[in-house]
This record gives sequence, structure tokens and C-alpha cells, in this order.
Amino acid sequence: MATTVTTDSHHPDSDTLLKAVEFITTGKTIAFPTETFYALGVSAYSEEALKKVFKIKGRDYNKALPIFIEGEAMLKEVVAEIPAIATSLIQECWPGGLTLVFKASPKIHPLVTAHTDTVAVRNPSHPIARMLVKRARCPLTATSANLSGQKSCSSAREVAECLGNAVDLIIDGGRTEGVLPSTIVDLTSTPPKIVREGIISSQRLKPFL
Repeated sequence: MATTVTTDSHHPDSDTLLKAVEFITTGKTIAFPTETFYALGVSAYSEEALKKVFKIKGRDYNKALPIFIEGEAMLKEVVAEIPAIATSLIQECWPGGLTLVFKASPKIHPLVTAHTDTVAVRNPSHPIARMLVKRARCPLTATSANLSGQKSCSSAREVAECLGNAVDLIIDGGRTEGVLPSTIVDLTSTPPKIVREGIISSQRLKPFL
């Protein structure tokens, strides 16, 4: 089975975060809690690690991988441009459960974009997710820690039961809200459109769209 470490979800300890970052920087896979469900994370800049995510999940290569970022500087690294409407949505909903689809920066690997030249980006509000991205100093994959097509996991135990030893490290930060996934808004279409309604309601987004 995967190595599991337990930490306070609101105040994760430094040793746990350091261990997780070591896994990330050496191309290993980690599962960790977010404000929605548990995510399967690797460096979005590592081709080898990205391939592991597809293999673990049994995910088709024609399905793009969403990513987590932290801060404006990292956002500018991963997207080609930031339209004005994105700035308004970011001010309203980030950090939080809103995923925004942008034109991808050339720096983003085609495995992340599924050769679409677009990238789905989220700035998470969960302390563990935020601190992992910040300390790893790179965007992380934000796909759910489960097998493709199966129910998303709301606890470390569910992740372990679902993925077993396929994932290298599981950070047990307790049960997540696990009710709805993130809301996805495509900013590359004209006009921008809600692709999936989730934890952020369409009513909240209506004034911006």
C-alpha cells in the first residue's frame, strides 16, 4: 500500500509538507485533500510524472489534466494571456473551487493540454493544497485521486482503497467536503461559458458572464 502521513488539514506540519515536496520533485505521485475531493498530484512540468497519472487513473490521453497554481506569478507562467474577465473572476472566487480554462503557455506540456492549446487552472483554497504548490514551486496536477469513471474520493482511506500502492504518498488531512467538484468556466470561448457547475454556483458567476 501507499505510504500515508497524517496532518492537520488547517495547519499542516512542515515535515509532512517537506516529505511531499520531495516526492513531487523526484517524479513520484501524491494524493492530497482539496476543498472538493482528494487530488492526484505530480509536477505539471514532468513528462514522466504526468504519464504516471494517466496510467494510475486509466485515463485517456485525449483528456486534459487540470492544474493547481499559487499566486499571480505562477498563473502567468502557465497561461498565454489573462483576459479582463479572468481578473474579475479571480478577484471574486480565488482561492477556491473555480477552475478557469485559458489559452496555454508554450511552457505547458501537451500531456496537460491534451494537444488542445488550452489549460484548466485552479488556485485552491485548501491549506494543504495551497502550501504544496507554493513549496514545490511548480504547478501540480489537480485531477481527482481515483480511477477514471469512478466516484471521487473524500478521504485518504477511500484513496488507499481505490488506488492502493499505485500512488506513492497519501496525505491524510481528514475528510473533505466531497459534495461537488470545482466549477469550470471556459474563458477561451466567446462569450465565456460555464462548462461544469460545481461548488461555485452559476448564480454567483452570472454577474461576470
